[in-house]
Amino acid sequence: MARKKRDKQGPGRIRQIRATYTMTKQADPKVGLVTGAWLLGVFAVVLGLGFLVGSPVLFGVVGLLAGLLAWTIVFGRRAERAAYRRIEGQPGAAAAVLQSLRRGWTVTPAVAVNRNQDIVHRAVGRPGVVLVGEGSPSRVTQLLVQEKKRLGRVAPDVPVYDFRVGTGEGQVPLGKLQRTVMKLPRTLRPAQVSEVERRLTALGSTNVPLPKGPLPRNARMPRGPQMR
Repeated sequence: MARKKRDKQGPGRIRQIRATYTMTKQADPKVGLVTGAWLLGVFAVVLGLGFLVGSPVLFGVVGLLAGLLAWTIVFGRRAERAAYRRIEGQPGAAAAVLQSLRRGWTVTPAVAVNRNQDIVHRAVGRPGVVLVGEGSPSRVTQLLVQEKKRLGRVAPDVPVYDFRVGTGEGQVPLGKLQRTVMKLPRTLRPAQVSEVERRLTALGSTNVPLPKGPLPRNARMPRGPQMR
């Protein structure tokens, strides 16, 4: 049974990688050339060192593994950027990015919305409450101010951060939103986070239909270790 389970998981992962590669290539036609160059380049460098020290076979194996690792890292980053480009500018794109945050975050899309489809999303985690607005800068600012007032009534002592998604001055590009949120200082204990979530549940939210982007919570793109 365990072997059958592994057999099912293997083809599933391969299909997932193929689907991700196809999607990425549509937005990034050079992804195959670039990732292949990294794989062969790393392999060639390590193999060359192997010839210098007299162990080409051993270094060839290590070089192949190192090349595959480089391919995975580069492909993962380009796939992620391609996914951001596909959903950039769509209503709900910021919510899709927030929902790809690591464990410890509770995301509530569209807690505030107006008739022009300017939207504010909310995420709760160890740093506190994060509000992310997308839409017209002036109208989104008004929505954020109103939402912060609502939060102040039920969680006055909790840190609140607000960001506006976009490419203008004072805005956070969609591709940098996840990284920006993850860099926030952690000031709350897990028990405090649960208490904040309980209080905010009473506020409710404005539910609007949001398009499904390529970054839902259960998406698994092949990504290598993140370099810092």
